[in-house]
This record gives sequence, C-alpha cells and structure tokens, in this order.
Amino acid sequence: MATVNDKRPVNLDLTTIKFPLSALTSIAHRISGIALFVALPILLWLLDRSLASPESFAEMKTLLATPLAKLVVWGILAALLYHLTAGIKHLIMDMGIGETLEGGRRGAFTVVVVSVVLILLVGVWVW
Repeated sequence: MATVNDKRPVNLDLTTIKFPLSALTSIAHRISGIALFVALPILLWLLDRSLASPESFAEMKTLLATPLAKLVVWGILAALLYHLTAGIKHLIMDMGIGETLEGGRRGAFTVVVVSVVLILLVGVWVW
C-alpha cells in the first residue's frame, strides 16, 4: 500500500538548495558556537601564560603583536560577537517578539547587519 509521501522527490544534494537567510544565520550561530568552544583552550593558555610571570607577560604581549595572532584574535572576537548577536535575537524571540516568518527574516537580517558592523569595529580596534 503506497502513501502520498512515497512519491515526494528526495534531494540530498545540499549544494543545490537555496537556504533562506534565517537558516543561514542559524547555521552560522551553531558554527560560531563551535569556534568559540575550540578557541577557549587557546584563550585560557594565553591567560595562563600572561599571568605566570612578568617575563611571560612580555612574551605574550610580543606574540599578540604579530599579524597572525591579531588575525586569530580578530577571528575569535568575530565569532564571539556574531554568537552574542544571534543569541540576543534568540532571547528576544523567546519573549514572543519576531516569531512570525517575516519577523524571522527581519531578525536574521538585523543579526547580519549588526554583526558586520561590530566585527568591523573590533577589527579596527585589534589592528
């Protein structure tokens, strides 16, 4: 006995699917959370080394002045700012604001715009 659902097309190629902005921001929120989890040991190591002695503090200060270290720090701060912005949007949605389809689109667009502005500002600060 066949059901109606048996004849639905199945597309398993994710590269051909056009995701809406709200889906992309949700995926990016998860990725930024994973990036922060991975970055946490790096940040803790930097903190530990900077507090070990005045000499190690000077070493960390010299290390963080290099372009590669600045890029890594900027990337970590970018992930933090995006994750924070998207998390605030989720908290606002938990209060019942922006739960409609149009509200979700506006919220996703707002997250992207605010995050880009904050990431650029922190990039200026780091560099």
